[in-house]
Amino acid sequence: MLDIKVLNQEVLKETLEMKDVILAVEKAYILKAQNRTELFPMVFHEFNPGVADMDIKSGHLKDESIFGLKLVSWFGENKEKNLPLLFGTTLIFDDKTGMPLALLNADYITGMRTGAAGAIGAKYLAKKNSKSLLMVGTGHVAQFEILATLIAVPSIEKVRVYNPRSEERTATYASKIKNILKNSFNFESDVEFEAVRDIKDAVSNSDIIITATPSREPMILKDWVKPGTHFSCVGSDMEGKQEIDENIFLDAKVVVDDITQAVNVGETETAIKKNIIKESDLLGEMGEIILGNIKGRTSDNDITIFDSTGIALQDLITSKLALDLAEKKNLGISIKL
Repeated sequence: MLDIKVLNQEVLKETLEMKDVILAVEKAYILKAQNRTELFPMVFHEFNPGVADMDIKSGHLKDESIFGLKLVSWFGENKEKNLPLLFGTTLIFDDKTGMPLALLNADYITGMRTGAAGAIGAKYLAKKNSKSLLMVGTGHVAQFEILATLIAVPSIEKVRVYNPRSEERTATYASKIKNILKNSFNFESDVEFEAVRDIKDAVSNSDIIITATPSREPMILKDWVKPGTHFSCVGSDMEGKQEIDENIFLDAKVVVDDITQAVNVGETETAIKKNIIKESDLLGEMGEIILGNIKGRTSDNDITIFDSTGIALQDLITSKLALDLAEKKNLGISIKL
């Protein structure tokens, strides 16, 4: 029988710190740029279109000697059954033997690595000393995006929040997010939080905009965007999703986490399908930006976009970080398989 390490959500919350996850995700991007990783083809299946689906992202971290996968399922009718709509599970394997090493709850890891990714986009592509962040979307991921961006871009003084579906939810979220950051992440800040009613005005007055919604039509139009704005788009992770006007891409410098995914299922998808840009117009992937192999922003007037589709390498490296920290703290349980 094999000993398999199991980390539940409580253990992950006790072990993972956002500042460490940001560094880990940056490392994953760098390793990818250095061809020391592999991404395997995505698997997506709809059990019932618009009602229930699942996707699998998988890959190989050669330097960490692991490969693995994350399976996420979404069942929209679970709300009526008093169950979470989303379930995520990560499996980690040894790349020398194929032996399973660990089973992890993927929900918290997904939030942490997604928040880190959006923040990394802002860190490397936003204007220096950016003062304002607009968070579009107030779902589960938003808290991670705000936390990570405040850590990665410490010059931010104001955070605007906007729920495209509900003014009431926008106001509620703006009033409680400071306490969420304090109670859930032990993070305190003097940043001002503001609920947005007029999205056009908020877009025109924000240096950094992060979108994290399931939208299938643009919520932000090109005419609203001021020179120098940075976008981190993290909501578009399957074909047909779209959060910002595809015409913004025409004058923007675009960086992605993975070119294949961005072109096929990311925010970039629509702009390419409508022939607004070509794949060759993309600057490249984030790892090349971090390494300095390609230049991102070259002027305070540049509009920049980071298309973060979410790649398995983020999950794998964050899972490995959690496993190493849990081992040091003697957390988690081992089961016989």
